[in-house]
Amino acid sequence: MIKIEIKPLSVNDAWKGKRFKTPEYAIYENALLFMLPKLKMPEPPFLITLEFGFSSEASDWDNPVKPFQDILSKKYGFNDKHIKKGIVSKEKVEKGKEYVKFKIESITT
Repeated sequence: MIKIEIKPLSVNDAWKGKRFKTPEYAIYENALLFMLPKLKMPEPPFLITLEFGFSSEASDWDNPVKPFQDILSKKYGFNDKHIKKGIVSKEKVEKGKEYVKFKIESITT
């Protein structure tokens, strides 16, 4: 691995001013909060595995991570600071067949 000695920039520090949720985000959040199943959460720290099914090849693998992760933490009542490792992948799917898969596991330290 290549190591660069610089403090990582957070999403909160990347933009000036307050960011507001779009109407699309509110619809997405409400839909997910309804659709996400009940889960018994493991003990933190967490490993989160995410797979996004995109119909567009132009979709970046990392763009949906933070919104989805924030909604998961809201639904399941955990602080996402306890996610210590993440595995993210994307798959190409037909239009109308988009999806999100996820798994939350405990990491033994």
